[in-house]
Amino acid sequence: MATGWKGRKDAVRLGGLPFAAAALTATAALYIALVAFGNITDFGTNREFVRHVLSMDTTFQDDDLMWRAVTDRTLQDIAYVAIIIWESLAAVVLVAATVLWVRGLTARGGGFRRARRLSTLGLVMVLLLFGAGFIAIGGEWFAMWQSQKWNGLQAAGRNFLLAGFVLVLIHLPSPQWHSPEG
Repeated sequence: MATGWKGRKDAVRLGGLPFAAAALTATAALYIALVAFGNITDFGTNREFVRHVLSMDTTFQDDDLMWRAVTDRTLQDIAYVAIIIWESLAAVVLVAATVLWVRGLTARGGGFRRARRLSTLGLVMVLLLFGAGFIAIGGEWFAMWQSQKWNGLQAAGRNFLLAGFVLVLIHLPSPQWHSPEG
């Protein structure tokens, strides 16, 4: 059967929850892909950020906290490269999930289970990076909140919020997830 505009059913599909999930997963995929790309092509800028956070050199210099500082440049660079690898993997997973969403939207039977599962994996990867990595470890363990210059908590919070919102959206209960018109 030829595919194309089928009137009301296509309009419902484009305006439904699966379409929103596809669009927002694509947004998260684009964002994390651009973050990874930026960190790869402009390696030095954010490497300095990671180095300053880990060395805690712009915090209050409280003796009770400074024992946590990581001042070895090799360890700092390993941490930064690990962040870039994690970002890149999350981007690949979310791009693949976006492809599955698009396939599900264009298929007669829907087929969103794999898209939801892969989106969940990619979004949780983003949540772990920004929640556990930047907010908890960077913000609290390395006292990033104390730094006037090297404080990425607001950006991490925005990233965490975006990924969390999309994750909640794709797990909202809806008959559209199983509907042939969904």
